[in-house]
Amino acid sequence: MGRLPDLVPIRFGRMSASPFAFYRGSAALMAADLAKTATSGIRVQACGDAHLMNFGGFATPERNVVFDINDLDETLPAPFEWDLKRLAASVVIAAQHLRLPDSDAARVATDLVREYRERMADYASMRALDVWYDRIDLARYVDRATDPSVQKDVRKRAAKLTEEARRKTAPEFLYPKLVSHEGSRPRIKDEPPLIFHPTAEQAPGLVKGAADVIAAYRESLPEHTRTLFDRYHFFDYAVKVVGVGSVGTVCGVCLFMAADDDPLFLQVKEARASVLEPYAGSSLHANNGQRVVVGQRIMQAASDVFLGWTRTRTGRDVYVRQLRDMKMSVVIEGSDVELLRHYARMCAHALARAHARSGDAAMMSGYMGSGQTFDDAIGEFAVEYADQNRRDYRAFVNAIREGRIAATVENA
Repeated sequence: MGRLPDLVPIRFGRMSASPFAFYRGSAALMAADLAKTATSGIRVQACGDAHLMNFGGFATPERNVVFDINDLDETLPAPFEWDLKRLAASVVIAAQHLRLPDSDAARVATDLVREYRERMADYASMRALDVWYDRIDLARYVDRATDPSVQKDVRKRAAKLTEEARRKTAPEFLYPKLVSHEGSRPRIKDEPPLIFHPTAEQAPGLVKGAADVIAAYRESLPEHTRTLFDRYHFFDYAVKVVGVGSVGTVCGVCLFMAADDDPLFLQVKEARASVLEPYAGSSLHANNGQRVVVGQRIMQAASDVFLGWTRTRTGRDVYVRQLRDMKMSVVIEGSDVELLRHYARMCAHALARAHARSGDAAMMSGYMGSGQTFDDAIGEFAVEYADQNRRDYRAFVNAIREGRIAATVENA
């Protein structure tokens, strides 16, 4: 099924903001390009869209904050280097966005690849269970190759982001921000075009079919989680536009209540076929929501307790998770080269850990070797692809100007 036509111009408007924004929304374009390159033949559970903005902090079920990949909509088994190439290219494009010197952009990309290679060598020497249990604690993270003063600044920023995320995730913050009351019944506030209640045409059978869809989602949860979920009762659903690449797909938020002061917000995101599928093979899962959920549970050190999947009455596959739940993303704007380098290395570490969980770390480490040849090769690819991305962006913007693509630029 296609994207919601009224929202597609918003997606294109967001992509038109800069080459970096365009890159975030063009995972399918890069997947086609990567498929034309030589591969190692070593497959892992791949992210499929491993750019800088798809990493960040989030809360584990134990309420610790870890750093990890936090967007796995495109996850699918694929060659490990496809993720690494996309991540390295995103660093170069981010450096260009920050107007850093080209030499710095190239060095940061090469350093990212070195971090991935060295972390993978570490994982190759670890026991399987130790790899599986490994996680990156955001509050305690130490980068062995970053200046201590930079790490101190990063920890200070991380602490600030964590505190802000805790505050914004708290029910006493989220509930009045997102919900109003019509009589005694709570209802999600409309803020079109980004939050709105869909019409009967946009979501046929929503009211009558909600119970069946929720019941099917419930069955995808572990049995012990169903006990918790059963404490909540469904009250409302609204479309909520998120991200860049996801705009136009069916994304929304559900409001559940266990008591008057006990809300639960669940995010519902459409799961379409992975952009890697035409080149890496079809998913083993009939429901793409299940594909995303299984991929998350394989790649992430910890996953949301309410993570599950279902299919809507209109036949769209979706997956479900808590809204926000202390989800944090880095703010690229204003970063200098050292901060970008540190953050890129954190992403490389997280990606290596995720790949080592599903792939053969020793085989990947052996393929990359112990020298700089692999680092330089991927770094060169990243620089060249950043140039390709800029050319693609210019062609995209020209198409908008000529009226061949409709784009809506939102007010700041």
